[in-house]
Amino acid sequence: MIEYKAVAMDLDDTLLTSDLQISEETKQTLLQCQKDGMHVILASGRPIYAIEKYAKELELEKYGGYIVGFNGAAVRDCKAKRMIMQRNLPMEYIKMLYNLSVENGVYIHTYVGDEIVTPQNNQYTEVEGELTGMPIRETEDFVKAVNQEVVKVLMLENPEYLRNVYEKLSHELGDKLSLTISKPYFLEIMDKGIEKSAALLHICNKLGIKTEQLIAFGDSYNDLSMLTAAGLGIAMGNAREDVKKQSDYVTDGNNEDGIAKALWRFVYKETQCSLIA
Repeated sequence: MIEYKAVAMDLDDTLLTSDLQISEETKQTLLQCQKDGMHVILASGRPIYAIEKYAKELELEKYGGYIVGFNGAAVRDCKAKRMIMQRNLPMEYIKMLYNLSVENGVYIHTYVGDEIVTPQNNQYTEVEGELTGMPIRETEDFVKAVNQEVVKVLMLENPEYLRNVYEKLSHELGDKLSLTISKPYFLEIMDKGIEKSAALLHICNKLGIKTEQLIAFGDSYNDLSMLTAAGLGIAMGNAREDVKKQSDYVTDGNNEDGIAKALWRFVYKETQCSLIA
C-alpha cells in the first residue's frame, strides 16, 4: 500500500471556491495532512506573489510546504523563504510573440515587476488582474516595455478561437517553447520544458520522495502533466472532460470540498470528512 508523502494542487477552480476562498473543511483537512507529515504544494499558473496569501493561510512556512508558480517556471521553499528554482523566457522571444499575437488577432500580456503589462487592456487581462491583485499597465510599445526577462507571456481570446491559435502555435513553436491552456481564455507560453510536473519532480527530489508518493489535484489542461506524473492524479468534478479522462480518479467539485473528500478517502481511508462539526 502506498503511503503518500505530499499533495500538490492547482488553485483556481481546484483548491479555491468560485469566490476565491479556501473552504474551512478543505483548509482543516490540509492542515491535518501537514500535521501528519505530508508536504503541501500549491501549483498554479499564477505569479508567486499571487499565491503567497493562500500559502500563509495553510501555514506552509510552518510545515515545510512549497509554492510552484507560473505553471512550473518558479518554485519557492516556504520554510526557507527563498526561491529554489526559476527559469525565464529568453528576451529574444518577446518581439516574435508580440508579432504572432498581432498576426493571430489575440490579446497579449506579461508581468514586469509587480505589474501586468499589455499593449491593449481587455476583459481577459482584467480577469488576471482580479485573480492576482496586480495592477495593469497599458503601453503603446509592448516590446520596449518588456525591458527584462519574464517568466511567461499570455495570449488571450475567447476559448473556441484561442484553442485554434493554440493548435497552430504548438505546431510552429512546440520545439522551442512550452505552451499550455490554463483557463480556457489563457494561452500561456514559457521556456521549453516548463510544466508543473517538472517543478514537482524537482521538489520530490529535494524531499527524497518518489512521484508515486505524490497526490495531485487539478481541473484544466495546464494540470495534465502533474496529474499524469503523480502516483495519484485526481481531477475535480468541475474539470474539463478530457482532463477527467486522463486522471486516476474524479472527486467532487471545487465548491463541494472535492480535495478534502479525496484526501479522506485515499490518505485516511475514510469516506466521510469529519474535521468540521
